Amino acid sequence: MNIPVVALVGRPNVGKSALFNRLVGGDNAIVSEEAGTTRDRHFARAEWNDRSFWLVDTGGLTEDRSVPMDVEIRRQVLQAVDEADLLLLVVDAMAGLHPQDQRVVELLRGTGKPWILVANKVDDPAKTDFYEFYHLGAGDPVPVSAQNGKGSGDLLDVVVSRFPEGRPDVPDALNVAVIGRPNVGKSSLVNRLLGEDRLVVAAEAGTTRDAIDTPMQYHGRTLVFIDTAGLRRQARAKQDVEFYSSLRTRRAIERADICLLVIDASAEESIENQDLKIATMAWERGAGLIVIVNKWDLVEKDDKTAARFMKASQEKAPYLRFVPFLFTSAITGQRVTRVLEQLIDVDAERQKRISTSQVNACLEELVARLQPPQAAGREVKVMYATQVQVAPPTIAVFGNHPELVEEHYVRYLHNGFREAWKFTGNPLRVVMRRRAA
Repeated sequence: MNIPVVALVGRPNVGKSALFNRLVGGDNAIVSEEAGTTRDRHFARAEWNDRSFWLVDTGGLTEDRSVPMDVEIRRQVLQAVDEADLLLLVVDAMAGLHPQDQRVVELLRGTGKPWILVANKVDDPAKTDFYEFYHLGAGDPVPVSAQNGKGSGDLLDVVVSRFPEGRPDVPDALNVAVIGRPNVGKSSLVNRLLGEDRLVVAAEAGTTRDAIDTPMQYHGRTLVFIDTAGLRRQARAKQDVEFYSSLRTRRAIERADICLLVIDASAEESIENQDLKIATMAWERGAGLIVIVNKWDLVEKDDKTAARFMKASQEKAPYLRFVPFLFTSAITGQRVTRVLEQLIDVDAERQKRISTSQVNACLEELVARLQPPQAAGREVKVMYATQVQVAPPTIAVFGNHPELVEEHYVRYLHNGFREAWKFTGNPLRVVMRRRAA
């Protein structure tokens, strides 16, 4: 599902960052009495009434083009407006209607994007006159107080009711996000898989600025490739394009069944730390994962180079022992067709369901080999298990005191189930539950 993006916009010092923090339930943005504190965008995921969305904070819009920082903030805000599905225009009810508010309204009207007028700093609606904002011709203002939280629930109700319909998923399609750092050959790989130049390819890093869906048929299956911009380190993701590349990559991972992490073989002797962060993001989200070691044709190698690369990578992140590695070259086509075969294999593992009798037989064997550690004064037992979910595969283990089962023993069970059924390329979740009385 495509998760909407909601951007907070307005003139300086109307409380956008305070409202951002209130809506996402944390202190993600810097809040200050000084106008213009927010200079780069912040984003965080929020949820309300079972609907998820990305909330983006922006700097204050001004008209002073003589101040370079104000010009830069304006450019970034315009980028935020362009990327958002829904806009929240925040005004200051305590200060009253300001001429700059009208200019922001004119800007928003020119975008054609849906937007909501939010009157902030309405700490006490009975004592605050925010009705003058009707002069903006933007409909009913939604009164809120970022300071004490009043009205925030009502605002969120309005926000989720205005979400656009998400991009419809193709029925029974396998959604594949092609992720990785910039300039590792993601678009070249997709072009090679498709057999034509569907995506723009350039030597300059960061050519792909959006997530592009490209379907293809393979052995009777519809594969939808989501080619994304490269994900840079956060410290380097301050320019508008890179900021939104990061956001789009996260959105692509949210939509994906399986992620292809493309890394540059010519740059490192194992998976690089930033690659690892991207891989972990996908793995923890529950997506399938395949590591594509691209540009393999540029590497001086012997018959053990690939094995050494895999071992060094797995030492950095043990879960990579369960992930397929493919050593390819998008330029020469070396082993690229294996990517399609591996996708089908990983999807089959992702959908695999093990019968309860088999799971219990495996659990019985594991417990016979190693009993769970006992807690002081309490007997800890694990009694039975069953697979409760596929995609990702999830096994529930029932016992008398699930909260007392130590983490290392859960890992022991996880590894035992892995050894029995592999679930190659997919995270396997083992959850402890209390036996029904």
